[in-house]
Amino acid sequence: MTSIAYRSADVDGLSIFYREAGPADAPTLLLLHGFPSASHMFRDLIPHLAGRFHLVAPDLPGFGQSDMPPREDFDYTFEHIAGVIDRFTEVIGLERFALYVFDYGAPTGFRIATKHPERITAIISQNGNAYEEGLSEGWNPIRAYWRDRSQANRDALRDFLSPDTTRWQYTHGTADPTAVSPDGMTLDDAYLARPRADEIQLDLFGDYHTNIALYPAFQEYFRQHQPPFLAVWGRNDPYFLPAGAEAFKRDLPDAVVRLLDTGHFALETHAEEIATAIDEFLA
Repeated sequence: MTSIAYRSADVDGLSIFYREAGPADAPTLLLLHGFPSASHMFRDLIPHLAGRFHLVAPDLPGFGQSDMPPREDFDYTFEHIAGVIDRFTEVIGLERFALYVFDYGAPTGFRIATKHPERITAIISQNGNAYEEGLSEGWNPIRAYWRDRSQANRDALRDFLSPDTTRWQYTHGTADPTAVSPDGMTLDDAYLARPRADEIQLDLFGDYHTNIALYPAFQEYFRQHQPPFLAVWGRNDPYFLPAGAEAFKRDLPDAVVRLLDTGHFALETHAEEIATAIDEFLA
């Protein structure tokens, strides 16, 4: 049986919730979730890996069980979120660790890696993008908001926050949608339904262009430091295309790329396969 601890850390006055499992003296893997989820997305992966690794999975600020301060008191940008998670690793004493990045976790983790390359032992990217060719046409409504910050374009993005869209993100591209548990998507919808959560998420949609602007810096980090790299990707992801996974090989010739027959939330259907790939890779 795997023992998982559910903790909170005070990060400069902000409470950051996290899940922790595995021996404290084992190699550490920092698990960074994406939109619209939280660390619960790793609930099936953690038991597969906890016997061999020290696993830490925080909820990003504004997500899950971490603090969600008002927009007036907290700047909801990816730069700020990455800074909070960077400080979180220092507060709980993580000196060297591998990264598992997914969706929003990718620009968060890649910012930390470029700032502290000496701390990063390896990177696993599960549908965590760093190349323009990885972005699908599904980003077009968000790109329209980047070009024109009108209220109409902002309001047009509210459909991304609906329960129907959450379910679609979880099930699109899976071979059998009935194999996807409703638990994760139901919890995500509950978090999205909190007062003011919608405006926070719209702020982050609007800020996502800053991540694309940093793609050249992320790629330079890959070229210069050559971290061991595994891309394990749901090939049917409607937002992050397989070309984004293959692109890592341009800067990381030794990168391992595995494409799975599933969608965006690959852990919902392929947790065991992803755990096996991580075991083989980190061994």
